[in-house]
Amino acid sequence: MSTLKTKPVLVAGLDIGSTKVSLAIAAVRIDSQSGQRFLEIIGLGVAPNTGLKHGIIVNIEATTEAIIKAKEEAELMAGYSAPSVWVGVSGSHIKSFDSKGMVAIKDKEVANSDIARVIEAAQAVSVPSDRKVLHVLPREYKVDENDGIVDPIGMTGVRLEANVHIVTGGQSALNNIVKCVEKAHLKVSGLVLETLAASQVVLSADEKSLGCVLADMGGGSTQLLYFVNGSVAHSSQISVGGQHFTHDVAVGLRTPQISAEDLKKRSGSALPTLIDEHDSIDVEGVGGRKSRTIARKDLAHILEARAEETLQLIAHDIRNSGFEPLLASGVILTGGASQLPGLVEMGEYVMDLPVRKGFAKPMGPLVEVSKSSEHATVAGLIQYGYEKMKGMGQLETAEIDISQSWAGLSEKIKSFFKDLF
Repeated sequence: MSTLKTKPVLVAGLDIGSTKVSLAIAAVRIDSQSGQRFLEIIGLGVAPNTGLKHGIIVNIEATTEAIIKAKEEAELMAGYSAPSVWVGVSGSHIKSFDSKGMVAIKDKEVANSDIARVIEAAQAVSVPSDRKVLHVLPREYKVDENDGIVDPIGMTGVRLEANVHIVTGGQSALNNIVKCVEKAHLKVSGLVLETLAASQVVLSADEKSLGCVLADMGGGSTQLLYFVNGSVAHSSQISVGGQHFTHDVAVGLRTPQISAEDLKKRSGSALPTLIDEHDSIDVEGVGGRKSRTIARKDLAHILEARAEETLQLIAHDIRNSGFEPLLASGVILTGGASQLPGLVEMGEYVMDLPVRKGFAKPMGPLVEVSKSSEHATVAGLIQYGYEKMKGMGQLETAEIDISQSWAGLSEKIKSFFKDLF
């Protein structure tokens, strides 16, 4: 008989954004039928944030306070204290580049140790002292004269080469993020590029293999991550996000920022053609002025201009990347700003590529996490952390927790008595 645990193994993700902080806690469960492990998000906390701009901390106290609020809300919902967290990073301080490495294959057959050595060799490049390497992502391998190899394990050869994509972050920016997290009484398990985390739960293996771009539209900026032949090939950023849409509405309709944000979410559309001619909305006045009623199409026209500009910038980035012919799966939009109706339709017209909205895969009963694009990053951070923990053998002690065991037993008892009577 297996030992039951009162507390499951927990994984937590922390997404510090320009407009909000999200913290989610997931439990590692074991399916009583198949014995397979799976993740179930049991707590989610969200708090507004004003302490971060373009991925750079501009107010440590405000950011710390937002993290604490999100942490308390998530812990209250989960019923457990948050463990160490996997923290998402993005912004203008993120830079990436390609590198190559080459080693001799020991024992003439590629083993895991050879993979580790060639990646280490590719990583042995000069990185400025004010930058920190976040990820070394293998793109492809070459064994002797055979290139384009995704997994060289077990192949026979003399020489192993690796093409990798290295992602770095500004040391001071990363230090300030870690400082805020630690001031909120949380430990940092690792720092993860937000688009890489989101790709774990938003993109399918086929999309990565055929080639695609993940566009994470946040509050202050849009982060782009390119996949070619199943691997990360390029990353970039556009300094336009949801806050710019909101600001346009606030200025155009002469209404407070809070009211503009609400109008955008509740009644906004990137395409005026999707709005009924007779639809109207109430717009709050500034400085105590009376509210007024306007046509809903007026709001859509304001948002249309900003949406078209943003999508044109994404299209321009794709053309400049040189990967456009290799993106058969097109563009996947995720993040809070991607929820604007009509954005997908406009995107297909502007970019002449397939476009879809990306959602996180379901992880338990908290459907707001899986059904909303704005929580894709925090769900991805949990998935990323789970895979890392599994790779390091940290999940071997995970057992079925008491609540799940009793829940299963309760169902069996109910079924028994139902059949009996």
